Amino acid sequence: MGLTFEKSSIERIYHSHFIDDNAVTLLYKGNESFDAIFNSIEEARGLIALQFYIFRNDETGTEMAGLLKKKAKEGVKIYLLHDHFGSLGIPRDFWNDLKTAGIKIRVSRPFKWLSPLYYAHRDHRKLIIIDGVKAFTGGLNIANEYRGFHRKFKTKGWRDTGIMLEGPIVPELFKTFRITWQALGGSPISLADLPSPGYRNTSSDGGLLSAIPIFASSSRGRRGMRKLLYYSINHARESILLTTAYFTPSRRMMDALEGSVKRGVMVKLLLPGRSDLPAVQYAAKAFFTRLLNGGIKIYNYQGEVLHAKSYIFDGCWSIVGSANLDFLSLRWNDEGNVGILDEGFGKKMTDVFEEDLKNSIEIRKDEWIKRPLLEQLKERFFVLFRRRF
Repeated sequence: MGLTFEKSSIERIYHSHFIDDNAVTLLYKGNESFDAIFNSIEEARGLIALQFYIFRNDETGTEMAGLLKKKAKEGVKIYLLHDHFGSLGIPRDFWNDLKTAGIKIRVSRPFKWLSPLYYAHRDHRKLIIIDGVKAFTGGLNIANEYRGFHRKFKTKGWRDTGIMLEGPIVPELFKTFRITWQALGGSPISLADLPSPGYRNTSSDGGLLSAIPIFASSSRGRRGMRKLLYYSINHARESILLTTAYFTPSRRMMDALEGSVKRGVMVKLLLPGRSDLPAVQYAAKAFFTRLLNGGIKIYNYQGEVLHAKSYIFDGCWSIVGSANLDFLSLRWNDEGNVGILDEGFGKKMTDVFEEDLKNSIEIRKDEWIKRPLLEQLKERFFVLFRRRF
């Protein structure tokens, strides 16, 4: 069976290009993302660039800070970007301690009294670049809940999805970091003077793949990201598997998903059974009746909080990153994703989705319409604020 998606079509829609010959490792089991990140940072020789929405001073953040200070002492250049709102409340001493160790820090999207509405636009990207040869991106942040470390007790971390990339795409991802860094007043940075560690394929998944960065940090970029998402939904011929932590669909998205079902496409939507933002969850539920009437299958993940953002179309075109299917991600936030066109990787993504369904409960229409009136009232109330979540 041939691919139903083509590189040339995706490139034309998004106005960017695929980059070939990359090793891609899918990270989703327990602490494997953090283990891979910490191990890779430990091995860094020249440069570490980190960009996160949330970077806390809890056990996870403190351990990361300690490792970064150690690497800085070894002479590694370290650059850290964090979102102002996402890391609000972190003591100034925590950041000053990192700066004293030689770590350069810039803050994304700070509050400005002259343009307070600007503060609603968040930098939601998650990205780590190591020596220009290895990169991590996905949904997690540097905080205990993502790692499963709560106070003195280790528990199961939130269910998230990330990828580790090695190869030619990494310098391209570094460019997105560098542009933001310098736009925020950071000194010019480059990969040119780094010691060359050489490219090593440490991927456990095997094979070299084509990937395309989908990083949006402007109105034009977000418009391109939306255009690509709708193209993917409308072009799918067999299956659409959507996993998202926050879901407040526009009328256009509802129409696109319903249209896909009418074309004979299997559409499955995996959402959290419990959320860190209950108001957003109620807003999402306000759309369930129409979705179920339209033939979309909805599943609620059970157990730990589902925080992943991954989308698979026809088992061959996958998108993994930070963007949710909500108003903030698609209209306001800076988001970072990577698209991978490959049946083998798509199969791995599909297997993860199917594994998640085993830990989920399907929402049945006949049971859904019988939910308590109080629940329906909450849905109707919180959906009024769907453009603020």
